[in-house]
Amino acid sequence: MKLDLIDVFGTRALSGNPLAVVHGAAALDPAAMLRLTQWLGFSETTFLLPPADPAADYRARIFYPAGELPFAGHPTLGTCHAWLNAGGRPRVPGRIVQQCGIGLIEVRQEDDLLSFAAPPLIKDGPLDAAERAEAIRVAGVPEAAVIEAVHVVNGPRWQLLRLRSAEEVLAARPVARAPVGTDIGLAGPCGEGGEADWELRAFFANQHGAIVEDPVTGSFNAGVALHLFAHGLARDGYTAAQGRMTGADGRVRVRRDADGSVWIGGRCDTIAAGAALPAFAAVGA
Repeated sequence: MKLDLIDVFGTRALSGNPLAVVHGAAALDPAAMLRLTQWLGFSETTFLLPPADPAADYRARIFYPAGELPFAGHPTLGTCHAWLNAGGRPRVPGRIVQQCGIGLIEVRQEDDLLSFAAPPLIKDGPLDAAERAEAIRVAGVPEAAVIEAVHVVNGPRWQLLRLRSAEEVLAARPVARAPVGTDIGLAGPCGEGGEADWELRAFFANQHGAIVEDPVTGSFNAGVALHLFAHGLARDGYTAAQGRMTGADGRVRVRRDADGSVWIGGRCDTIAAGAALPAFAAVGA
């Protein structure tokens, strides 16, 4: 087994969301995958496997510190980047197909940009009164700042609080603890003339119930994008910024094609490649 460290969605290397990708993970069981994920401490770690679906180029199992995820965005791009760098060749040049828990995800390669097709929402619509109140409390935002509160579930159980402005997004002060499984994100429009059109933040509860702010979150950006396009709040494309409150400087490029498909793209940088895992290999399988 070998391990790569990939930086995803950064404006430059070491400014995005880190991801660990384990190659040759077929001998590992889920408990071993989770143990390594928790030890590494990143928001996600992925494990590359041969595809079970003949239409896929590879299969990825995606773990975060509290368990396995059927889909996540920055792991999708980072895993694809690692697979390509390790010599992976897609069946169709420039079009890579990842198999994961929710099925097949298409990834496009255009120069130095990778973009995944946003999967359809599993659950959408407004939060009920109790869900809305709890999301506002956990995110640490004033009620008056919230324009709407909706589900944008596409694997992770994201709840979106759309705020009046990017400034109110950056001013949020989330609580320290919440139930495991909490996934709450904020989005607010930026002023004209800046580098980004929307500012996002995303919070999740880890395996201990501690709230963690994710630097840059592909699945949340995908859910937000589908919601914004569906409700006329965005047109053909936009740029989202995320991570400023964590020390990151992420940028997510969002585009909608003429057929209505939505693509979530960003830069990937290899920080380390091909690190051996001798101690883990001895106990992990």
